[in-house]
Amino acid sequence: MIDLRSDTVTKPTREMREAAFDAEVGDDVYGEDPTVIKLEETAARILGKESALFVTSGTQGNQIAVLTHTRPGNEIILEENSHIFYYESGAVAAFAGVQTRTIRGVNGAMDPACIEAAMRDEDQHFPETGLICVENTHNRAGGAIISPENMMAIYSVARKNSVPVHVDGARLFNAAVASNMDIKKFTSNCDTVQVCLSKGLGAPVGSIIAGDHSFIKRARKWRKRLGGGLRQAGMIAAPGLVALTTMRERLVEDHEKAVVLKEALQLCNGIKVVNDVETNIVVANVRGKGYSSEEFVQVLKDKGILIGGFGVDTVRFVTHYDLTMEEIQLVAKILKSL
Repeated sequence: MIDLRSDTVTKPTREMREAAFDAEVGDDVYGEDPTVIKLEETAARILGKESALFVTSGTQGNQIAVLTHTRPGNEIILEENSHIFYYESGAVAAFAGVQTRTIRGVNGAMDPACIEAAMRDEDQHFPETGLICVENTHNRAGGAIISPENMMAIYSVARKNSVPVHVDGARLFNAAVASNMDIKKFTSNCDTVQVCLSKGLGAPVGSIIAGDHSFIKRARKWRKRLGGGLRQAGMIAAPGLVALTTMRERLVEDHEKAVVLKEALQLCNGIKVVNDVETNIVVANVRGKGYSSEEFVQVLKDKGILIGGFGVDTVRFVTHYDLTMEEIQLVAKILKSL
């Protein structure tokens, strides 16, 4: 099967497997795992932050950020289709005790003026605005890049109102590579950031949260409370370090594969590509073919291609390291045959 469901399906490379086997380890809860320490220090340097924390997943990283920034009864502002709002099982309510205030974005980007208008006045009837969350790239907007200019404008509004900004940057390296910019162009416009090692970078598990020393110290305690304090974690940090230091620049290959798929889909009568395809995600509407998304997913599965439903009549293709360009071209050929 050619698996285009997500970039989370990647398998660790041989170098990652060997790094895990040879990893120097210690008890990370005691702060004694040298591989975890190296990963966190390297990540902080790359992301332009004072400190970093290795966590088990992007969702855990985002939830730790919300828990650390806010207190129960706060309100957080985020885009209406963002991952934290849409795909994290209501965790901000369940864990942090905060409510969400959603902003309608354009290709995932929120208008800074709308954010400022949504901020609560000082009034006993209202919750305090405790946090603004930005997702970059934006998953449900088809891997759309939120520009540094938009992030800077949002951060300016936030600072003026003394509200922190957290970036769910699960695929932020995709944004940096596609924009031909250093990732610090994006991370300089936020207080904290979460990046995944286990998506396009190909590590088997793990994410990073980065921020200032004080934030990471408090975040480390929340990680422990959530059961994320691991022991000889260098076994999984070592592949993450390989991913972080060797797999960033090759993300452009995934973007090139996505363009091939986009062009093939555009030649299919009854199928419409609905996103701009800036990174490694292609979203297509199949209504014109007379299929629901579920039916179209099955049609391609019968032909040896796995994709994901993305609504009633839209589907999603995600390119990644484990797919060769030859496989992408085969998928393109099959799509054209439809």
